[in-house]
Amino acid sequence: MPEVWRSVNKGEPVELNHLQAVANELLQATNKKVWLLEGEMGAGKTTLIKQLCEALGVNEAMSSPTFSIVNEYTAKNKSTIYHFDFYRLKKETEAMDIGVEEYLDSGNYCFLEWPDKISSLLPEATFKVRIKEHTPATRLIEYSDHE
Repeated sequence: MPEVWRSVNKGEPVELNHLQAVANELLQATNKKVWLLEGEMGAGKTTLIKQLCEALGVNEAMSSPTFSIVNEYTAKNKSTIYHFDFYRLKKETEAMDIGVEEYLDSGNYCFLEWPDKISSLLPEATFKVRIKEHTPATRLIEYSDHE
């Protein structure tokens, strides 16, 4: 069955300074914990993940885990949230070396940038988000709740 993609903000472009509302809309659209964020470099994946983490109650400073591969955050309710950036990976085995499968099976939120780099390691049930630049200040965002 082909994936069904839905647009946020009723299909209208989203201003980057309004991503908090998008984060809330996306969190209400699924109960999945493994999220795959797709988009070109600079599309806003990390910015959206920061908004998702804030909506989930993270108050600490957040940054892209480009060099560390994974950042771990703690929400107000003491739950753990993982943010991955696989851009720099050369082989899937590098993700296996950090125990990515254990993270993905943890039941905690896992937000993955560049998930195509570890495609064979991904679970079946994921929530996909695609971000496309519309203008320098706006994005088109769509999602698919994949089983």
